[in-house]
Amino acid sequence: MKAIVYERYGPPDVLQLREVAKPVTQDDEILIKVYAATAAAGDWRLRKADPFLARLFNGLWRPKRIKILGFELAGVVESTGRSVTRFKPGDAVYAACGASFGAYAEYKCLPETGSVAPMPVNMTFEEAAAVPVGACTALHFLRKGNIRRGSRVLVYGASGSVGTYAVQLAKHFGAEVTGVCSTSNVELVRSLGADRIIDYKKERFSDGGSAYDIIFDTVGKSPFKVCIKLLTPDGFYLQAVQVSPLLIVRGLWINLTSGKKVIGETMKESAEDLTYLKELIEAGTLRAVVDRRYSLEQAAEAHRYVEQGHKKGNVVLSVRQNIIDDF
Repeated sequence: MKAIVYERYGPPDVLQLREVAKPVTQDDEILIKVYAATAAAGDWRLRKADPFLARLFNGLWRPKRIKILGFELAGVVESTGRSVTRFKPGDAVYAACGASFGAYAEYKCLPETGSVAPMPVNMTFEEAAAVPVGACTALHFLRKGNIRRGSRVLVYGASGSVGTYAVQLAKHFGAEVTGVCSTSNVELVRSLGADRIIDYKKERFSDGGSAYDIIFDTVGKSPFKVCIKLLTPDGFYLQAVQVSPLLIVRGLWINLTSGKKVIGETMKESAEDLTYLKELIEAGTLRAVVDRRYSLEQAAEAHRYVEQGHKKGNVVLSVRQNIIDDF
C-alpha cells in the first residue's frame, strides 16, 4: 500500500511517499480503507520533534516507534478480525488513531474497542476525518469546565481545529460565547455562533472587563496571569495545550490556593464521544471547518501550510481520489 513515511526528524520534505506492507488485522481489530486524514499540529510537531521531549516518545536520534503520521481518519471497514462484533465490512467509520498514529496510509488497523464509530451520514469522508481529535478535545475540556446553560465562555483561538468546535459546542450547551481570533477569521467565528468576537489584532480581550466562567485556550498562547484575573471566583481556565512545566506548576498553585481551577490534563478520544458528536452533526448542530484539501502525495505541502499557524479549522489529506465513485 501507499503511505507517507518519515525516517528522520526535520522539515516537511522528510515526508516521503513509499510502498509499505498492508497491515493485517488481529482478532479484535478492523482494517479500515482510509479515504481521508488530516494534517494537524500534533503531526508536524512529531515530525519535527518539537518539543524535544517528543524524541523520548518516538526515538532520540530518528523516528523509531512512529514512522507514519496521521492522528485521525475516515474510511470504510474492509475486513474484521474473528472476534469483532461492532463493525462489518462496508461500514463507513471515523476514528482517532491514538498514540499509534498511522492515518497517512491507504489502510489502517484499529482495535474494535478503540476510538472508532460509525461516520455521520451527512458528512463527506474529508469532513468526517476533521472531527475526531478537534471535536473530542473541545467536548472533553468543556465538560471538565462544568459548562452549563448561561455559562460565560471565552474561546481563545476560536478559528482553529479545536476552537471551531469549542464555539459550536459551547453554544449547544447554552453558553454565552466570546471568541478570540484574528481579523481574517472574524466572519468565520461569527458564522459558528459566537455572541461576541474579539479581534486580537485590534483589541486586548482583557479590556472589556468581563468575567468568564470558562476561559478555554485551544492554542497555548493566552496570557496566564490575565486569564486567571478574568475568571469568576469559581471559574475554569482550560488549557488544551500546556506549553511548559512552569505553566503546570502555576496551575497547580492556583488550584490549591483559590476556588479557580486550571485544567490542562491529557485526554483520550472515545467511541462514546464520537457517537455523541455524530448525533449532533446529523442534527445540524455541529459542522466541520475545512480550510484546505491536499492529496496524500502533497502531505509535505500540507505540513508546510499548517506549520505556519494560520489555518482556519482543519487541513485535510485526501488519501483516495474519486471518493464518491469508489464508495
